[in-house]
Amino acid sequence: MQRVKRRLAAVMCADVAQYSKLMERDEDGTLDRLKAYRLVMSALTERHNGRIVNTWGDAVIIEFASVMEAVQCAVDIQNELSVRNADLPDMNRMEFRIGINLGDIMVEGEDIYGDGVNVAARLQELAPRGGIMLSQSVYDQVKSKMALGFDPLGPQHVKNVTEPVETYSVRIGGRNSPADTSASQKTHHTGTPRQDGIPRPEWERDTQAVASGFEQARRWLRAQPKRVRGCVFMISLFFLLNLLTSGLSTLWFVWPSLPFAAMLFWHLLVGRQEKRLGRPTGTGD
Repeated sequence: MQRVKRRLAAVMCADVAQYSKLMERDEDGTLDRLKAYRLVMSALTERHNGRIVNTWGDAVIIEFASVMEAVQCAVDIQNELSVRNADLPDMNRMEFRIGINLGDIMVEGEDIYGDGVNVAARLQELAPRGGIMLSQSVYDQVKSKMALGFDPLGPQHVKNVTEPVETYSVRIGGRNSPADTSASQKTHHTGTPRQDGIPRPEWERDTQAVASGFEQARRWLRAQPKRVRGCVFMISLFFLLNLLTSGLSTLWFVWPSLPFAAMLFWHLLVGRQEKRLGRPTGTGD
């Protein structure tokens, strides 16, 4: 009997929230949007060195060798799809639920099996629309290494898994934190709760918010075409020179920045139109 191959991997499972209702409302539009969004997910998966294992219906399974890459990919996916959904009516928005687990998996050809996959699938079912749910094993690896907020949701009993699974919801720019969780009920006016239940000081919360803001800006800029990044760089350079030479008393940087600001506005406007039409935007031109 051939021995089953095993390995440790981060597994991401994702599906579309209320997919049946979207299909019932508009089959052609929903299918076109699903295809466009899958192109986005495929590009981001490749960028983060992941491998799409399987797709069926509205669901997808992705394997990563790195837990941090898996979580970062999930955040990038939700951020990008959130931008695309912003231009759509609420009833037509396609929002994915994502679950990520780190565990031992069985490998057969291109497919993967085992509890490592099952837990990720159950976490996905627990995730809110547009949200990301992590297992304890994933949280332990990323909690001190990524500029993200996490809400501990406690142990959850999930189907086909004997032991309760400790779960954490990822806060993405203040979005996607379930309102009915015990963690949100423990929030105190002096700050947000830590995992040990002690309120987080205001300065710690503010520092995390600033770090999260910078991280969001970095990811946004990284996802833009080279021409957009070039415009942002030139405007930032002129602003920095302004600060070093004149402070804020004379804002001369505005004038040399105007051509780059105009180009930036044009490129962003074109990109917005492409997203509205469901076309994938390039990142390397």
